[in-house]
Amino acid sequence: MDKKIDKKSRTWQKAALYGGVAILAGIIISAIWKDSGTSKLNVETERLLLDTVRQGVFQEFIPVTGIVQPIKTVFIDAVEGGRVEEKFVEDGAMMKQGQPILRLSNPDLQLNYLNQEANTVAQINQIRNTSLLMEQQSLSLREQALDVEYQLDLFEKRTNRNAELYEGKIIAKVDYEETQDQYEHLLRRKKMLGRTIEKDSLFHVLQQQQMNTSLDLMERNLAIARQSLDNLVVRAPFEGQLSGLTTELGELITKGENIAQIDDLRNFKIRARIDEFYISRIFIDQEGSFQFAGQTFNLRIVKIYPQVTNGAFEADLVFTGETPAAIKKGQTVSIKLELSAEEEGLLLSRGSFYQKTGGNWIYVVNPGSNVAHKRSIRVGRQNPNFYEVLEGLKPGDVVVVSSYDNYGDKDELILK
Repeated sequence: MDKKIDKKSRTWQKAALYGGVAILAGIIISAIWKDSGTSKLNVETERLLLDTVRQGVFQEFIPVTGIVQPIKTVFIDAVEGGRVEEKFVEDGAMMKQGQPILRLSNPDLQLNYLNQEANTVAQINQIRNTSLLMEQQSLSLREQALDVEYQLDLFEKRTNRNAELYEGKIIAKVDYEETQDQYEHLLRRKKMLGRTIEKDSLFHVLQQQQMNTSLDLMERNLAIARQSLDNLVVRAPFEGQLSGLTTELGELITKGENIAQIDDLRNFKIRARIDEFYISRIFIDQEGSFQFAGQTFNLRIVKIYPQVTNGAFEADLVFTGETPAAIKKGQTVSIKLELSAEEEGLLLSRGSFYQKTGGNWIYVVNPGSNVAHKRSIRVGRQNPNFYEVLEGLKPGDVVVVSSYDNYGDKDELILK
């Protein structure tokens, strides 16, 4: 017997089915509408490098490489040429000021000194003989003056006596006049001798000054020649370490040739090589620092070499505080050279994304999801560790800082 089916009992099931289909269709349509015009790319999370934007202290600096050098170096050149006869020390020795390094021989220089010394001795003897003759001449004139004084005294007395005798008519007038003429002659001779002695004294003083000047000049010339001989022994100009000494016994050294150098190891400087891009931003007294043996040591630029070679220029830095005790000449250090003061800012770690975006946009991970979307940003200054973010990000934002080379221009990244 057939049973009658009640059609009304199935109506609610159909309604529920149609409603579910409608809701699913709505969800699909909504998703399609929402995602219309948005390009996406699935990426593996393991291949990404993420960073959290944070507030912190930003300082613009550049890393440069420096070489430790003695703060004072003096090159030793041969003042006189000659053949190496003796080496007193070897390369690398610690020297005291004035300590001999090499002894040279130069027969021509030695012969020249001997000839000059002989000529000087001969000139000195000649000057002394001339001075002796002049003294003898002065003594002779004084002796003549004394004789005239004596004769004058005698004739003065004789003239006075003859005047009395002449008045008494005892002697003739001619005898009296003869005595008076001799007396007057002696007076004139005395006067002339006085002038001669005066001129002789002045001439003697002038001649003595000229001879002393000539003698002093010859003695100085001889001292120079003697110094030339002394220069055949090459000595350390100050205390320090000897380096660059490669000469050997019997080697011929020319005048002015560099022999070695002395380095003052009591203090050091660092010569840094800086990219020419920063030449307009490097100044005297600019500061830097480097890490050595677990400590930070501060530096200051004292000299800038403006010559650019192979795309870089050099600058000398000295220590502003303590100098590392174990640092050595020729050692290479990495210096943090400051280009600005420390300032508060929004920091973003450096990454390979910058090569693709130029710092104009970045992928930001949506909080609580596995989606990273593209966002426009603006960065300012940078250092080897961070970019300074000026716009587009806030503290706590999580961003993708690894390379974007495989992402094209996708608007979103789906993190798997």
